[in-house]
Formats: sequence, structure tokens, C-alpha cells
Amino acid sequence: MKKATFRGGIHLAGHKELTSGRQTIAAKVPDRVYIPLSQHIGAPCAPLVVVGDLVKKGHTIGMGKGFVSAPVHASVSGKVIAIDIMEHPGGSFVPAIVIENNGKEEWAETVQPAGDPATLQPEQIRQIIMEAGIVGLGGATFPSHVKYAPVEGKSVQTVILNGVECEPFLTADHRLMLEKSQRIVAGLGYIMRSVGCNKGVIAIEDNKMDAVAALKQAAASVSDITVVVLKEKYPQGSEKQLIYACTGKQVPVGGLPLAVGVIVNNVGTAAAVADAVEHGIPLIERYVTVSGPGIRNPANYLVRIGTLFSELIAQSGGCNGEVEKIIAGGPMMGKTVFSDQLPVVKGTSGIVVICKETQQQSKEFPCVRCAKCIDACPAFLEPTSLVRMAKRSAWEQAEESDVMSCIECSSCVYACPAHIPLIQYIRRAKQAVLAAKAKK
Repeated sequence: MKKATFRGGIHLAGHKELTSGRQTIAAKVPDRVYIPLSQHIGAPCAPLVVVGDLVKKGHTIGMGKGFVSAPVHASVSGKVIAIDIMEHPGGSFVPAIVIENNGKEEWAETVQPAGDPATLQPEQIRQIIMEAGIVGLGGATFPSHVKYAPVEGKSVQTVILNGVECEPFLTADHRLMLEKSQRIVAGLGYIMRSVGCNKGVIAIEDNKMDAVAALKQAAASVSDITVVVLKEKYPQGSEKQLIYACTGKQVPVGGLPLAVGVIVNNVGTAAAVADAVEHGIPLIERYVTVSGPGIRNPANYLVRIGTLFSELIAQSGGCNGEVEKIIAGGPMMGKTVFSDQLPVVKGTSGIVVICKETQQQSKEFPCVRCAKCIDACPAFLEPTSLVRMAKRSAWEQAEESDVMSCIECSSCVYACPAHIPLIQYIRRAKQAVLAAKAKK
């Protein structure tokens, strides 16, 4: 069977065997949770509680003022003991609500179904999704109700669920597909109804054939949902590359998937949608992989939002040695963080720990003009040319060369024999282009 894919990309050592075959563990519910008021792209939330308030699980504790926002909820029942600025896994410092857990596990009275799911209208489904605080769980954290909102002159022909999970070490989505396949299919159905679409696709790489079988079985009685098997390659899960692999359509430069009639969501988002629509449960927990050569006992966990990285690392037996780096997300597109005192947020798919004895140090050498970075680039760019422009601050030329199309997947860095930090230069160029536009 020929498997779909895209042009470019690289083949990585996945290291997924560390956790892919192990049942997900319910992480220990912490004594305190730290819930940032910004867990999504768009306007941050304003707190709806003050220090001293008592809350229950699912209680809405932060609400956004803008359309592109998503509320946040208490992940435990207990008492609000602080609202402080703390470091976010994304690299910024944001306000966070600290709740001391009383151990009662009481649900808020508002956590209940909005009605018979079979009778809900599209706008009602979108409202439920908004109130549940659901965002893209693949890492982008775009508010889902905004993505599903109708756009004049545009229609959705296909909803693609991303079950690719091509980052090394991460297997949280893999385990989710095995353990909650029915919830994923149900959630996809609600998403399709919310956007008026009658074609759903679940995309999975061929290194997860057990998940393919599970999803095919779950979707066997649903005629408008199919499972597509993709070739294992990085970054197969990147939105534009995924759309091309599944549909043959190319999203234009600077355009959104809706330009070609497609919406892409993570499989975890679909499962969260099913829980919200059928049970009224907001997004207060998610699957997280804790792995890497620096972790003693790698595992997947079902984790309450607001749990500190340090607690999950401790539950995994701690570190194997002196820590070189902790990565929020995968090693290719995740962000290196400088502390384990950070909370799990809606976009935390994994925690990868690398110790000093396993970290390879590489010196940068001059470009050898081998063009391996060009062959690897899934966005059809010339990374070395963009780097030369960045080095001489030729921002307009970089923009004309489509630097903003870079998805920062680091395929070029992986392929470069000269160990040039290509992505750092390209990010600098992108930031300069955006700053120039803002100034204008």
C-alpha cells in the first residue's frame, strides 16, 4: 500500500519505544496547582476569583475579554491562595492562579451536559467548546471555537485530525488513540457538525499501526470518517504538510488551511470536544509524555492542568544525572526551559529531559554548500540564503524570499553537517520582519 507524504523532511530516530507500549498512568493530583491565565493564542484571561475564594473542579476562574481567547478552569477543588506572576512553558511570564487542593475532588455545579448532543445546533456546539476552554492540544493552542466559527465566503470540506505525533520521544497522542479511540471519533463528529462538514480524516503515521487499527474499528460504522496512513517522516504533522499529504492541496503562502477548505485539529482536541459536548467537562487535564535519556522511568500521564513539571519528573523516578536541558514539548520544535518549577498547561504535550553526559556539543563551521538543508525543508525554502540575509540584516530581502513561511521545524538544522544554528538566524529574521510591519 502506497502511503501519502510530502516533499522534503527528514527521518529521525524516534525513541518512542520508551513509552509507546506502556499504559497511561493517572498522575498524582498535586497539593497545589498553578494555572496560568494565558494558555492560548490571543488575549489573556482576566481572573474571576480573588485570594480566599473556594472553588471546585471545573469552576471557571479566568475569562477572556476578546473573541480570540479561551477561559481557564480550576483543575482541583480547594482554596485560591495566590494570584502571582510565574514563568510559562512558552517562555514568557504571566499571571497564574494558585489553588490549594482540599482533596475533595468536588465538581462545580456548572459541569453538566448542555442537552441531548444529537439535537445540538452548530452554534450551540461552538458555544459549549468555548465555555469548556478547548484549544488546539497539539501545541498551537488556538482557541477551537474561533477556528470553527463560520467565515463569509469560505466553507469547510474536510476536517483532518492530526494523530501523526512525529516528534521524537512523544507518544501521548499514540496512547490517547489506543485508549480513547471512541472519544476521538465522537469528538470529530461534533467538530464536523459545528462547521457543517461531511468529510472527516484521521491521519496517522505508519509507525503506529496499532492506533490505525483502533481508530479504524472505532470509525467502522461512520461512513464519513476515514483513517489515512501516512509515511513516517518529520515534520509530517506540520499543518501545511499534513494537508498536502492527506488531500493533495497546497495552502498558499501566508494563507490559512481554510483557504483550501480544510480545518486541522489534534486528536486530543477531538477527545476534549466529546467530553465537553456529552458531559459538560471543561479542559482541566491532558495526556503528557515524560521521557528522554535523562528520565529514569519514562511514562505517559493523564495530568491535571497546573501540575508542576518537577512533580511529574519525580513521579518518573527523577533524572539520570546532571540535567543539561529540559524541553517543554519535543526536541525539534519544543522550547528549552530553565527550571522544572513550571506548570503543565493546555499546550504541554511532553517533557523531555536530557542530561549532560547524553548531550552532544557541536561547533559551528562554515557552510559547505551541500544543499542538504534545502532538500530537507518542507516549506521549499533556501535556509542558508535566509541565514546570509539575517547576518547582514537584509530584512526586506528575507521577506521577499518567504522567510515567514518557515515553520521552524529544525529539519534544516538536523540535516546540516556544518552544525549551523539555522533556525536561530531565521527566527531573528522573522522577528525583524514582524517588527518592521508593526512599526509601519
